[in-house]
Amino acid sequence: MKVTKFSGELVHFDKDKLEKSLQKSGADQLMVDRILSEIEKTLYEGIPTKKIYKLAFQLLKKLSNAHAARYNLRSAVQNLGPAGFYFEKFIAKLFQQEGFQTQTNLILDGKCISHEVDVLLKKENTVSMIECKFHGSQDAKTDVKVPLYILSRFNDLKNKDFPIFNSFFSIDNCWIVTNNRFTEDAIQFGQCSGLQLLSWDFPKGNSIRNKIDATQLYPVTCLTTLSLAEKDKLLMQEIITVQDLIQQSDWLKKIEISPQRIKNCLREVNQLCTSIH
Repeated sequence: MKVTKFSGELVHFDKDKLEKSLQKSGADQLMVDRILSEIEKTLYEGIPTKKIYKLAFQLLKKLSNAHAARYNLRSAVQNLGPAGFYFEKFIAKLFQQEGFQTQTNLILDGKCISHEVDVLLKKENTVSMIECKFHGSQDAKTDVKVPLYILSRFNDLKNKDFPIFNSFFSIDNCWIVTNNRFTEDAIQFGQCSGLQLLSWDFPKGNSIRNKIDATQLYPVTCLTTLSLAEKDKLLMQEIITVQDLIQQSDWLKKIEISPQRIKNCLREVNQLCTSIH
């Protein structure tokens, strides 16, 4: 049985891959087996993977909003667009969970020209810059031109002191972060050049997906009990994560959600923040 990927490429249906993605949502094996059984009944030659994903999401949602939210995580990160401004804020919050101080959206004067810097990180006396490459489509990849370009920007900024983090520091390292994937050339060049790369599934064991699972810092866009318009309203109030929503839950009332839906939303939030390990 062949399926059609987002890119239009035909590949063999990988049941194990689907099973693992369902398990990552926190669903128990009984749930996973039930969903796989239902999906296998609907398969046909050339079925789009998007359709399989949507069906799996709907079946999970019937069983548990929180499991569906975790399963929907990659799309939720993609919904921090369209421009990627909220994605930058989310990445800063992820690093804060790992003990970094952060600053976002700065303009710094390099040796030659001025540069917009998405995120600055500081831990102890080491400062790093992060450049975020956001893609609105799941099949888009960050190619080698991006690290080539960002390396030149880093070279223009390093070896110079800046008034950041309430003192003067130079920038020691550079990260490139994307919500999708890097091409092999981009990874090879980035590693050879000393750049730190972070994508949805790279580096293995410490990717964006791994970091979200480890910190349980889920974007508010993953919630299944809110509409896209309602999530956008929360993002506009700088409510980027479900933890932000817990601390500012009064905004659910301010954006005119009914009391029953507020109750359902907060139940999903609490389940989502409960460890699945």
